[in-house]
Amino acid sequence: MTSTRIVCFGELLLRLSAPGRELLLQSPSLDVCIGGAEANVAVALAGFGHAAAMVSVVPSNDLGAAAVGELRRHGVDTSRVVLGDGRMGIYFLSTGAAQRPSQVLYDRAWSAFAQTNPDSYDWAKLLEGAQVLHVSGVTPAVGANGAAAAVAAVRAARELDLHVVFDGNFRSKLWQAWKGDAQRILHDIFACSDTVFADHRDIGIVLDRDFSAAASSAAAAAFDAFPRLQRIVATQRVQHNVDDHELSATMITRARTFTTASHRVTPIVDRIGTGDAFAAGVLHGLFSGSGEQASIEFGLAAGCLKHSVPGDFLLLGAAEVAEFLGERRFDVRR
Repeated sequence: MTSTRIVCFGELLLRLSAPGRELLLQSPSLDVCIGGAEANVAVALAGFGHAAAMVSVVPSNDLGAAAVGELRRHGVDTSRVVLGDGRMGIYFLSTGAAQRPSQVLYDRAWSAFAQTNPDSYDWAKLLEGAQVLHVSGVTPAVGANGAAAAVAAVRAARELDLHVVFDGNFRSKLWQAWKGDAQRILHDIFACSDTVFADHRDIGIVLDRDFSAAASSAAAAAFDAFPRLQRIVATQRVQHNVDDHELSATMITRARTFTTASHRVTPIVDRIGTGDAFAAGVLHGLFSGSGEQASIEFGLAAGCLKHSVPGDFLLLGAAEVAEFLGERRFDVRR
């Protein structure tokens, strides 16, 4: 396999979770891990054998150092992560059960990342040697600085002829907190993207239209609106309850539509980061030359397996994902 040099841009986060299936502070303890959408993708890609690098800003304190160290421990190049003023971005998680959905509470205002002046990023230098830039919709949703930096990043990558990947990851709570113009900003990012992970709802926000669950018409409208765009990828999820889901995936190009069979995932250990694992798996397939059909099947397998791994990160390699697509035996590996 040829290693692809991929730069991921976004905020590193501290995740504080209620133990087990408890509500937040039902008991006086919280489980801690590092996460963040783009970091999740970087860790998975590094585990698949790619040269993944992270661009971010963390506070100049022990929490920032711990976040950077955790990425480095999993093989991500952190030389482009810098220290800044402010605090660590945090999110709190209460994992759902049965008919009670999981709840996420953001605490990211005034973080070092959110306060960073977008003009401080030297994108020509940060993207030097890269082949791919990955950004998610979480980054522009964080605030005006994150939005301006994300747009500048994808425009610089386009000028450098990098492959630009954008994962919609629409976070309405974050956009509403600063009354950001999501439609305009996401439209600018879509215009620079080669591959997007987005469903009809994401495309509807960008184009200010209601596609009423029609993925094909949404994709056609996106291809008409954005000449650079070559590929639209999305998962479909049927939820029987919090612990019992069925997942499938679709990839639409300008020429063809590729679909997968559905996989049932039950019980679910941790749903957070599953979309990021899916994205990383698809990108691994595409940049390894596997072709569209094999790539979405590998991506779906990676996403399904992430449901079994606690924390934000998929900590499984390509061989383990390939095993899921093979015999799918569940004997103890000895």
